[in-house]
Amino acid sequence: MRRVAAILLVLAGAGFASAAQDLALPHRTGSLKCAAMGDNGTGEAAEYEVARQMASRHGTFPFELVIMLGDNLYGRQQPTDFITKFEQPFRPLLDAGVRFYAALGNHDDPSQRSYPPFNMGGARYYSYTRNNVRFFVLDSDLIDEAQRAWIDNALRESRDDWKICYFHHPLYSDGKTHGSQLDIRVVLEPLFVKYGVNVVFSGHDHVYERIRPQHGITYFVSGAGGQLRKGDVRASALTAAQFDQDCSFMLMEVSNDDLFFEAVSRTGTVVDSGVIHREARP
Repeated sequence: MRRVAAILLVLAGAGFASAAQDLALPHRTGSLKCAAMGDNGTGEAAEYEVARQMASRHGTFPFELVIMLGDNLYGRQQPTDFITKFEQPFRPLLDAGVRFYAALGNHDDPSQRSYPPFNMGGARYYSYTRNNVRFFVLDSDLIDEAQRAWIDNALRESRDDWKICYFHHPLYSDGKTHGSQLDIRVVLEPLFVKYGVNVVFSGHDHVYERIRPQHGITYFVSGAGGQLRKGDVRASALTAAQFDQDCSFMLMEVSNDDLFFEAVSRTGTVVDSGVIHREARP
């Protein structure tokens, strides 16, 4: 029996920020707690401020992992840049034992896959599990036949309750600068639908956006971890919620058949929140 996602209890958009803060992550014992960020690796003030906010939230919501949605480092990528653009801003989380799992973006040197703190194991694409969740990490810069065959097989073999995919280029986005990556969508979306993927995360557009479920799948864009394109979202019928006024990141909690989420601005304001519930489809 196929499982699909339905969003409930959602308070969305910057205009509902104060109300959204009332829908707290439940912080249940034994749940999977994680964070998501994309396009963070600038080494500039905004990234450091997002990192401080993430560390502050970790104090009350101790997430164990961070999914990185690509463009992990911009510009030069020498050993010292990994320090100033990643290790220094996220030192409190690294010291607390939080593990980061990176996807490659279009600004990333492929050699990042061998950088131990990104936990890629030398691979452009890979998979890992936590609790009842399997994560599938893709390299959307090059969806070649080998990668397409890999994700087809990996999704088919998975018996996990939750299937979450993440990569850099969004299949759906209302960002004016980039928008939806249609060439990748035609390759990946049929597989996601066929094998019951629940949630997909991407970056690339430097905004936050939640897309209305497409074929039972919820899509998020979280590409404002260090860079912002203010006012870049051109809302459409696809847009469930968006925030393009400041840098941001996401927090998630998966408990049994529920995935709770919050989008948090660099100043700590919750700008979108809700819960995705896995429901049976005949």
